[in-house]
Amino acid sequence: MSPPTPRLCRALPVLTAALAVLLYGLAPPAAADDGPADWTARPAGTGTGRDARPYVYLEGTPGTVLQDRLAVTNSGRTPMTVRLRGDGRAGGWIRFAEDTVTVPARTRADVPLALTVPPDAVPGDASGEAVAISGGEEIRVPVRVRTVGPTLAALTVEDVEVSGGAIRYALVNRGNAMLRPRLAVRAEGVFGTLLDRPERPLPLELAPGRRVEQTEPWPDAPALDAVTVRLRVAASGGVRDEAEASATYLPVGPVVGGGLLLLGGLAVFASGAYRRRRRTGRAAPRPTPHPPPVEARPPVATEPLLKAGAKT
Repeated sequence: MSPPTPRLCRALPVLTAALAVLLYGLAPPAAADDGPADWTARPAGTGTGRDARPYVYLEGTPGTVLQDRLAVTNSGRTPMTVRLRGDGRAGGWIRFAEDTVTVPARTRADVPLALTVPPDAVPGDASGEAVAISGGEEIRVPVRVRTVGPTLAALTVEDVEVSGGAIRYALVNRGNAMLRPRLAVRAEGVFGTLLDRPERPLPLELAPGRRVEQTEPWPDAPALDAVTVRLRVAASGGVRDEAEASATYLPVGPVVGGGLLLLGGLAVFASGAYRRRRRTGRAAPRPTPHPPPVEARPPVATEPLLKAGAKT
C-alpha cells in the first residue's frame, strides 16, 4: 500500500470537518432544561381526540352550585406552575379549588372548579372562559352555562315629560327576561290629534333590572296649545304598559309683548276715565238750596175797627 500523497494529507482535515458537521445536523436536538416542552389545559374527562369535550358545559337553576374539573397536562421534563382564573360573564361565576397549581413533569392534574349560578340570573345561556397561564403562555377553555327556570317578562314606562320639541321618558325592565321594546306615541291637543306614531321597535335591548332614559323628538310641536301625550310600550310575551303627560305650549315672546300692551291699554283707559270723571265733577253746577218751608201759622182773630165817635 502506497503512502498518501501530500494533496490527500491536506484534504483529510477538511473532509473530517465536513463529516462532523453533517453528523451534527442529523442528530436529534437535545431537550431543553429550562421548562416543559409542552402542556395543555382542557375539560377533564376520559375521552381523547374527537371524544374529548371541547368546552365545559353546565346547567342549573339560579342560586345552585355546579361542579366540574379542568385537566392540566405537563408533557415536559420539568415541573411547571399554572395560574387559573375565570373570564367573561360565566367565567366570573367560577371558583377553582386552587388558583395556582404546580404540575410535575409528565403528569396530569385535574383541578376541581365550582360555578355558582347567581340567584338573579336570567333563564337562558351565558358564556365565559377558564384561563390557564404558565411561562407567558395562555390557554383558554370555553365555558357554557344554561340557566333554567320560569321566565317573567315585565316592562314599565315612567317619568314621561314633554318639553319643547322633545318627549322624554324612561323604560324599566322589571322581569328576568331580555326585552326588545316597541313604542307608540300619540298627542292630543285642544282641536284634535297633533301626533300619531304607530308602534315601532326601538334600537335597544333591555336587560333584566335595567333602566334606560329615552328621548322622542317632536320637531313640529305646536306653538300654542294644551297637549296630552300618551306613550304605549310593548315587548314579546304580551308585555304592555302606557303612561301620559300634559303640557301647555305658549309663544313666550308674543305673550309677554301682548300682555304688556294689554296692561298698558288698561292703564291708559283707567287714567283717562279718572280724568274725565274729575273734569265732569268740576263743570257741573251746584244745586240751589231751597229755603226751608214756612210753617203755617193759625189765623189771627180780628175784630172790625170802630170809627171814631161811633157808639158802641
